[in-house]
Amino acid sequence: MKDTYFPQEIIRKKRDGQPLTEQEIQFMVRGITDDSISEGQIAAFAMAVFFRDMSMDERIWLTRAMVHSGDVMDWSHADLGRPVVDKHSTGGVGDKVSLILAPVVAACGGAVPMISGRGLGHTGGTLDKLDSVPGYNTAPDPDLLTRVVKHVGCAIIGQTSDLAPADRRFYATRDVTATVESIALITASILSKKLAAGLDALVMDVKFGSGAFKPDYADAEELARSIVTVANGAGMPTTALLTDMDEVLGHTAGNAIEVRESIDFLMGRNVDPRLLEVVVGLCSEMLVLSGIMDRTTAPLAIKGALASGTAAEKFAQMVAALGGPRDLMTNPDAHLPLAPIRRDVFAPRRGYIGKIDTREMGVAVMDLGGGRHKASDSIDYGVGLTNLKGIGFKTGPRQPVATIIARTENQADAAERRILAAITLVDEAPKQTSVIRDRLTKEDI
Repeated sequence: MKDTYFPQEIIRKKRDGQPLTEQEIQFMVRGITDDSISEGQIAAFAMAVFFRDMSMDERIWLTRAMVHSGDVMDWSHADLGRPVVDKHSTGGVGDKVSLILAPVVAACGGAVPMISGRGLGHTGGTLDKLDSVPGYNTAPDPDLLTRVVKHVGCAIIGQTSDLAPADRRFYATRDVTATVESIALITASILSKKLAAGLDALVMDVKFGSGAFKPDYADAEELARSIVTVANGAGMPTTALLTDMDEVLGHTAGNAIEVRESIDFLMGRNVDPRLLEVVVGLCSEMLVLSGIMDRTTAPLAIKGALASGTAAEKFAQMVAALGGPRDLMTNPDAHLPLAPIRRDVFAPRRGYIGKIDTREMGVAVMDLGGGRHKASDSIDYGVGLTNLKGIGFKTGPRQPVATIIARTENQADAAERRILAAITLVDEAPKQTSVIRDRLTKEDI
């Protein structure tokens, strides 16, 4: 006789701190997907998990059920001739790593079908950046996606409606019920989409610091440990790097402005050392974990792909194949919007930048119109911050700490006040630290 489940009893069980079975979790995910469970019941289930948490087994079962709530990509029939590998970041201010990483890994022999997202609060989104490129299609049909991944080696796109649909409805409810921060539910949300992409390997960039979704290092480490445990438990080889987001990653924050920096990086111009460290670290993990290269040769191949222009060519091919301009790399000014007002921001005295409230830098971009305060907000792709200086920079009367790109003088005024309030000056140069703080593998869990 088939077991009969009732959502209220499963909610009660989790509310009272009892473990759920795999079948009970599958029942809840089916109900989320086919609308047989109400919004109130989804909210109650999310709140019960938020307060009572889930064991690693429960997280694995939840992730698997959400993966199979929709289509799962199968690359075995595409004759790619290369491993399928991806990375995911928990998000940060100025995080344009995906735009650089995908073509680098493609140039080194990997296939990267990268499913990216839009901005969340003060953290920018890869899709928002690509939407600033005229004609670029972030939602190609499956045949076009397969062709681009096969012939170029990478495609950065958005989540389709058929991939992990349970996550879409579940997240929408979590977003309005103050349950987004649950590490168990974050783990399942991230991994359900990545496992549905049919990957051979996954690398996580879990950020901590003032500009990160999880500012506290201990919380970020807990999230990284959960993701690595659950992903490997679900059959996906996964490692994680913990990276510092106590300052903006790179020289820019915005949308089209970050695309410009990514192009410069790929072309070998004005390469930020911290951004290079993260790119090389994550790409190395992807190449090693997918079996393409060993830990010694991977960093050399990555730097070679950048120096030779092969990675830049892959980015150009991807943009053109997905509908963007063919001359974006050589003529970005003709295609990427830029707001008319340019204002340098100077520190109030001489000294060194000792601390940055990076979240406030992200909020400054939002206030300029470069991000969303609510989901329905439109984005001004041509505004943002450039020429950003990091911790340890020596300030002076002719050395701006940032340059604002704004649509109106009032917006520039507000951004300048926020930037200056976010920077703490000290009299002695602070000690520099590595942006990659730790690495977690399945052997560490």
